[in-house]
Amino acid sequence: MNYQRSSALFDQAKQYIPGGVNSPVRAFNAVGGNPVFIASAKGAYLYDVDGNKYIDFIASWGPLILGHAYEPVIDAVTEKAKKGTSFGTPTEIETEIAKLAVSMVPNIDKIRFVNSGTEACMSAVRLARGFTSREKIIKFAGCYHGHSDSFLIQAGSGAVTFGSPNSPGVTRGTAKDTLLAAYNNLEQVKEIVAANPNEIAAIILEPIAGNMGCIIPSKSFIEGLRALCTANDILLIFDEVMTGFRLGLGGAQQALQVDADIVTFGKVIGGGLPVGAFAARNEIMNFLAPNGPVYQAGTLSGNPLAMSAGLAMLQALQSRQEVFESLEEKTAYLHRGFDEKLKASGIPYQINRFGSMISLHFTEEPVIDFESAAKANNARFKKYFHGMLAEGIYLPPSAFESYFLNDAISYSDLDQTIAALERVLPSLM
Repeated sequence: MNYQRSSALFDQAKQYIPGGVNSPVRAFNAVGGNPVFIASAKGAYLYDVDGNKYIDFIASWGPLILGHAYEPVIDAVTEKAKKGTSFGTPTEIETEIAKLAVSMVPNIDKIRFVNSGTEACMSAVRLARGFTSREKIIKFAGCYHGHSDSFLIQAGSGAVTFGSPNSPGVTRGTAKDTLLAAYNNLEQVKEIVAANPNEIAAIILEPIAGNMGCIIPSKSFIEGLRALCTANDILLIFDEVMTGFRLGLGGAQQALQVDADIVTFGKVIGGGLPVGAFAARNEIMNFLAPNGPVYQAGTLSGNPLAMSAGLAMLQALQSRQEVFESLEEKTAYLHRGFDEKLKASGIPYQINRFGSMISLHFTEEPVIDFESAAKANNARFKKYFHGMLAEGIYLPPSAFESYFLNDAISYSDLDQTIAALERVLPSLM
């Protein structure tokens, strides 16, 4: 494929934007080469500035569950824009989408809309600290909750040590209140809780991880976290920015049959526009300003364009609930196809899948946490990524990201993707 115009645009972008991108993974640093600049998208396909067409397996990192330029969403945004883009005042549509979301998701009474998943997770942690009058949180290595200071923490020298910043600009004072554990390791979490009695406000995690590839929690781990939090008056926060309204109307709480105390949303709830949200039962949400002492605000929070996109998306999913089963079947079909080709090649691999999320890891070991994901063959992944890109298959440009299928992808598209993998495999030997 020809990427001449994309390369020229990237060179130009680097003169004015740090790294040439407004979110680091877009720069292709993890896979090498220059990023592809997209000009338009429709349904299951992306079209770049050089005229190349791709089957899209990121769906804007999850939100476009019904495909690109989904007409009910586009129509809703277009009509709303004609009446003004933002007022900084309450609007009726905010209550409409809030009522619908609360009716869909188990175990929540109220929801507050913000502008991003980062903002939602940051606000959820602040609310948990205010509600419990405690300061420390536990997060898991490999789970990404946005770029708020509290979340950019790496491991200390042992399970019960304080974390340390893994980004300049994050203070050690902030880092000391974030404790890090390994995903799927309940005993380690118990050890941390025991070492910090009555100090931990919340445990936050992706209930189905998507930022170290797709990683599924064991039943004992996720149920054990719920029991541990209940026994120690710790709030359990599910970061459902990826899984909310993608795994089903009730998200991961419903799929795993485990209730969280606070849930954060993004991606699908915005229908492709910048939207985040956090939600909980009344007892917790009433601690939030203006009712309570925990402050959170945003000029563009709940703006009519974003709310119209999100409402149209949620209404479509409510009326087409069969889409969740359809997407799961398509993802399983892709899994079987990849399995067949990879087994025949003899290349070591692991495929993780849950609902419409799936990831491929070039390793012999099961991938259950960040440490096992990091052991995969990244050099082989780079060749795989660029080989598939040249075949017209757009995958996440990182070995540590889940694929997200969208409903517009056809079985013909999946067959084309499986055939592309077969052609690429000899270059990976």
